Amino acid sequence: MKRNLFPLFIFSLVFFVSCKKDPAIPVDQTIEVEQPSYFPSPVYTFDNNTFTQDGFELGRMLFYDPVLSLDSTVSCATCHQQFAAFSNFDHPTSHGINSLFGKRNTPALYNLIWKTNFMWDGGVNNLEIQPINPITNPIEMGETLENVLMKLNRQKKYIDKVKLAFGVDSIDSQKLLKSLAQFMGAMSSNNTRYDDYLQGKPDAFNSSELSGLNIFKEKCASCHAEPLLTNNGFVNNGLDSIFSDSGRQKITQLAEDAGKFKIPSLRNIAVTLPYMHDGRFNTLEEVVDHYSNGIVSSTTVDSTLPIGGFQFSVQQKTDLIIFLNTLTDDDFLHDARFSDPAFQ
Repeated sequence: MKRNLFPLFIFSLVFFVSCKKDPAIPVDQTIEVEQPSYFPSPVYTFDNNTFTQDGFELGRMLFYDPVLSLDSTVSCATCHQQFAAFSNFDHPTSHGINSLFGKRNTPALYNLIWKTNFMWDGGVNNLEIQPINPITNPIEMGETLENVLMKLNRQKKYIDKVKLAFGVDSIDSQKLLKSLAQFMGAMSSNNTRYDDYLQGKPDAFNSSELSGLNIFKEKCASCHAEPLLTNNGFVNNGLDSIFSDSGRQKITQLAEDAGKFKIPSLRNIAVTLPYMHDGRFNTLEEVVDHYSNGIVSSTTVDSTLPIGGFQFSVQQKTDLIIFLNTLTDDDFLHDARFSDPAFQ
């Protein structure tokens, strides 16, 4: 696959086989952000946040450290689990400190440098700023940046790593956020059978999968645009007629945005259940059923959704779900570079 690459760190070509370096980052492997040639240009380009191996590793340390929360029980990885494409598998909504529950489903994390905004309501528009929300949210991590920095700067491992990553003797909010952006920005997911198809590989899909792709293109791709499988927009997809969560309207204060939520990418969709902003559907079958016979009319429901829903035959539903299962990137789900460094 042709890719444009942001080098994170150029490793020495000379190393001793008997001298084992960091087991999480093999000495003969350059860390890089993958940009397939068929992806659009990224939104976040690292122009003001130069990648380094140490910056990436500092971000990974922070991502998995519960010290970012008030009582040191909740880390970013508590809700963003790698095996679930960094979503929260089988949890309808996020779980925070003191066993508190949020009201929205935990979004998956991958291909973040191509996103124009974050959160279900789009309240954040920069990858570096996004972590502030869960860290300071009283239901999620319940902390302040001031307290987080105080705790981090008491630990030698963080002082040593930030010195390597940024050449300074302490972590400030900028270094905290930039290193997390380096780690999360490297989460590229582009190695699926669907990607094989996009690259023109012969026999990438069988007949059912190809049928499902064609159904997807006809019924779904206006919102879940290829190849990222999202158009980064917001839509009311007919879940409710009355909105207990007004979604995008909370940010814009516009009546026409009531009940609209971020359109998620469908990459890795088979492992990111449950579905929708509130996790109300547990299976892909339920999701397809919603679009065929569960769309609820309201003043802001998307105009592209047909009254009465999409018409699917039993075989079309089956083929569509079979196609959606080709969007799983197993390599990404098991990539040791993104795993908890404490277990490597």
